Amino acid sequence: MRRRLVISYLLLMVLVLIALETPLAITLATRETDRVRADRLADATRFASLAGPALRNGTSGPLDNELRSYDALYGIGAAVVDRDRRTVAASNSWHPASGTREALDIALSGQQASGPDSVWPWVDAPIVVAVPINDGGEVLGAVVIATPADAVRRAVTVWWLALAGTGLLVVLACVLTAFWLAGWVLRPVTELDAVTHEIAEGDRGARVQHRLGPSELRRLAISFNHMADVVSDVMDRQRAFVAHASHQLRNPLTALRLRVEELGPSLTDEDGRAEHQLALEETDRLALVLDALLTLARAERRENQRVTVDAAAVAASRVAAWEPLARHRRIALRLVVRDAPAYALTVPTAIDQALDALIDNAVKFSDAGGEVTVTVRHHDDGTALEVRDTGPGMTASQLGQATERFWRAPEVQNVDGAGLGLTIVAVLVDASDGRLTMRRGEPRGLVAGLWFPAPADPASADPGASPRDDATASPPEESAAPISAGLPSARRPTQPARAAER
Repeated sequence: MRRRLVISYLLLMVLVLIALETPLAITLATRETDRVRADRLADATRFASLAGPALRNGTSGPLDNELRSYDALYGIGAAVVDRDRRTVAASNSWHPASGTREALDIALSGQQASGPDSVWPWVDAPIVVAVPINDGGEVLGAVVIATPADAVRRAVTVWWLALAGTGLLVVLACVLTAFWLAGWVLRPVTELDAVTHEIAEGDRGARVQHRLGPSELRRLAISFNHMADVVSDVMDRQRAFVAHASHQLRNPLTALRLRVEELGPSLTDEDGRAEHQLALEETDRLALVLDALLTLARAERRENQRVTVDAAAVAASRVAAWEPLARHRRIALRLVVRDAPAYALTVPTAIDQALDALIDNAVKFSDAGGEVTVTVRHHDDGTALEVRDTGPGMTASQLGQATERFWRAPEVQNVDGAGLGLTIVAVLVDASDGRLTMRRGEPRGLVAGLWFPAPADPASADPGASPRDDATASPPEESAAPISAGLPSARRPTQPARAAER
């Protein structure tokens, strides 16, 4: 934008300079030529007055001496010819030049002749003047003078170079002024663009300075800040409402579940007990939805505060937390750490919650005897984590919808879950400037990948920010250590994101 403004200003200035300097340059060349032509015409007229008696009497008299002296003094050749174009007298350096014949034709017809009208720096032709010699109205001959145009050409060239230098100085001043003016005009736009990106990245407190640039852009900055305040307030109210509603619904939901549970002993028939069990399951499902909504509201509210964590240690912590449930379902949960430590720069608990949701889905949808593998490695100047399962996987269209809120695949509508787990993962990954990818596994299953940028200074890692307090397992020594076993009693993982997505 700035370049286009500067080019437009510069183009306008160049056009103005051309419009002003071109006529001035032509005028200067014509003026210098006219000055020399006027001098030569005066000299030729004087010689014509001396040549009249010489042509009448047939003797040159003092005319030869005058022409030689003129030639010696000025270096300009001159000649006197009669009406038959015979040379009567001539200076030492005289020789016919281009334009001499035409000038003599005009002079012998009784008129003064001079040419060219203007001397240009690239033209070598001399300035030729011719004056008729009259006697009682009769043309007896003509005086012709051929003046070298070198001096005039140099003078015109100097004038033109001066004009060009002045024009360049003006253009330079115009460029500097144009850059300053374009910067002054575009500074609010540039800042508006930067603040827009900051707000989009999560810094909802960023605002535009409204005292920069023209008044129209200052008003735009004020309007933008007002809009940002309104949008930020609406988002805060929305998220606060979701969080408060989720939190406030917990107590009546807990009380409702207790009352429904107390109805169990009073039910005697099998149908009643079955319906009672379904009611309990629905209250548990509603509790999961409320927990997921609260987690999502908290995730979306996070600002772009970043911490450096060891992804390998976090992965070991979450695998250890989910190992009892995987063991209960006869699923082999494995951790593969290819690079340790593997530092990543994320928003707080982003890797923890993301792995909770992905491992939960992988364990939930893998059949007994299946396998879930969590891999940690360095990749693309960052840290990559991958959760691979052997479940049914998703179709291409389902992969495109998987991160939508409350979306669940048609074939798993009866499986526990709220459809918010992958949405929470996407929010946390996006807030960390990371990437979430999902693809079908080979020969079956789903592969969910996370990528987070590496910190500029890995030494600044905060070990306390990595694993959660409830699971402090460290990465295994071997590259692929199985964490699976038989079938003990299941326990619920510590703080998992229990949201089914498929």
